[in-house]
Amino acid sequence: MKQINDCFYKVKKDCFKFILSQEIKTDKFKNKERMIKSFLIPISFWISNKTDKNKTLIIGLAGGQGSGKTTISSILSLILKKYFKLNVFKISIDDFYKTRNVRKLLSKRKHPLLMTRGVPGTHDVDLMLSLFKKVKAKNFKSFRVPKFNKAIDDRYSKSLWYKLKLKPDVMIFEGWCVGAKPQKNNLLKKPINSLERAYDQKKNWRLHVNNQLKTKYKTLFNQLDGLLYLKPKNFNLLKIWRLKQEKKLLLQTKNKKNLKIMNSNEIINFMQTYQRITQQMFKDVPKYCSIILNLNSKHQINKIKFR
Repeated sequence: MKQINDCFYKVKKDCFKFILSQEIKTDKFKNKERMIKSFLIPISFWISNKTDKNKTLIIGLAGGQGSGKTTISSILSLILKKYFKLNVFKISIDDFYKTRNVRKLLSKRKHPLLMTRGVPGTHDVDLMLSLFKKVKAKNFKSFRVPKFNKAIDDRYSKSLWYKLKLKPDVMIFEGWCVGAKPQKNNLLKKPINSLERAYDQKKNWRLHVNNQLKTKYKTLFNQLDGLLYLKPKNFNLLKIWRLKQEKKLLLQTKNKKNLKIMNSNEIINFMQTYQRITQQMFKDVPKYCSIILNLNSKHQINKIKFR
């Protein structure tokens, strides 16, 4: 307990400052001290204990849309840097979305729904595999890593990409489908929502997405050294949280030119493309992840379980 208190004393100022930067007037963080002290600091000790000076530790962080992955990964990163003096690089699977032009081609060749970013098959897996290879290389050389701008639904220009100058001790790789496994083919037969019924009547889209999880994404996720999972009670909560997230994006974006902010109906339709994998992850991921972070209906961590 002394170690936890000592860590909290040293990191609380930076953590609270970050949390304040994420708040908007209508959506304030509650129980932030408990979140940091009872849950995120113990997880940081767990991560620190797994590190190896000669090898980059790659930790996956999964959770549905709007579950709080960016916030949690940012605070973990702050704690690991400030208290444990580790070099941490945090990246999202979202930064590896294929460009709008590539997705346009994909939507014409494979299925129209692949224009919509999100599902396996809309990321550049080769770029992610290249990142993993480079951070693990013994002779590390600095390189740039893609950065995606959701406000315009396309990548930033290369001059604005992340520059990784030093070999990280820890890389936190977060994303809604990180660690997801494919479904059995018989589970793909029945559509699970109105989007699948209307736009994927021949199952081509969901078969393609599932096949991506069987192949390239399996290779990618097998390289993780640990997996943290943010688990909400149900998919409806994620819808509510995702709607809040989009409103926050609108408020926090200063330059609104070419802004591709979605309205409520568009978000609901958008989330239907995520629903199948997200709901399957509710069942699967707790069986094999390293740590489960259970979220209550108020969007707070109320329990963690180390496995």
